[in-house]
Amino acid sequence: MKYISLLGATGSVGTQALQVIKQHPGRFRLCAISAGRNIGLVRKIISEHQPKFVAVLEKADCDQLKTEFPSGTKFSYGMEGLIEAAVYAQADIVLNAVTGSIGLVPTLHAIEAGKTIGLANKETLVTAGHIVMDAVKKYGVDIIPVDSEHSAIFQCLQGENRANVSKLIITASGGSFRDLSRDQLQHVTLKQALNHPNWSMGSKITIDSATMMNKGLEVIEAHWLFHIPYEKIEVLLHRESIVHSLVEYHDRSVIAQLGTPDMRIPIQYAFSFPERLNLETEGLSLAETGMLHFEKMDMDRYRCLRFAYDAGMAGGTMPAVLNAANEVAVEAFLEERIPFLKIEELIEKALERHNVIDQPDLSAIEEVDRETRQHVYTLL
Repeated sequence: MKYISLLGATGSVGTQALQVIKQHPGRFRLCAISAGRNIGLVRKIISEHQPKFVAVLEKADCDQLKTEFPSGTKFSYGMEGLIEAAVYAQADIVLNAVTGSIGLVPTLHAIEAGKTIGLANKETLVTAGHIVMDAVKKYGVDIIPVDSEHSAIFQCLQGENRANVSKLIITASGGSFRDLSRDQLQHVTLKQALNHPNWSMGSKITIDSATMMNKGLEVIEAHWLFHIPYEKIEVLLHRESIVHSLVEYHDRSVIAQLGTPDMRIPIQYAFSFPERLNLETEGLSLAETGMLHFEKMDMDRYRCLRFAYDAGMAGGTMPAVLNAANEVAVEAFLEERIPFLKIEELIEKALERHNVIDQPDLSAIEEVDRETRQHVYTLL
């Protein structure tokens, strides 16, 4: 039995993780969760899975839940509660499925507590990759990637000598607007942006997919996870989202991981690794798929992807600026305060004004994050 602490239990990845846990009651058990403001779903999770610890965002919600579930479950709230869920003693695996840079600090605490990390929170490595990977080495823990692309690479590397890797190839669906020109992007709506052609995801990551920032963050994450220089990480447009990523070796063999676009597959693999368990979901039929398409990425069309490569290669605090500016800009777009192309404009301005701090500590990263957010708010 593996006990799982699930950070971000009410989000898209979190709810699919709960489906995986429910399919394997003899293998996985939910022991702790964190959630935001979706208290109705929190109640359902408590009733169905009976976790021993629950953290929510607001104190009022925490106090209300205490009256409704008076015994058997401990409650907390805020960052303190999120950290407590991350280090919960019974947990074997901590699945970080929260959205945004708020996932960094609990991940570091979980690493220090010796937990295996299932990572679906890109921002943890984007903002502080050097700190996180140093901690992983120091405490001897494992990070198992949960993003479909990084899970694919992780699977393609099993049994191989990583010194033989020539390059990583990360696939991208192209998002909601992959068939539109930049001129056509001038007038797209929020509803259109949230209509992803292949995946069912949360709103923030769906917008990131449309701008291609999601893929840029994945490039930075892959750099840290797999110790690969940026010039050996390629992004390839692949409309079908069947080939989730590929690894090319020095002998020019290319190993790919394929599957239907279903996040439960990488979630379950992270939970069961190194085993593979049956998953009750639709299998891949290549005969029905018929054809797979691949295209070179246009860095002028998808400017956010270029921003991410540049920020990653600049290093230091620049990726933290990239992420913070993007989070504020995407939030503004989701609130319909700015047009779609304004997202990349705000990010570019934040990057241009920043002076990089090399090898920043956690406090420096947090300060840069706060300062960048404040600057972008003033631009709004």
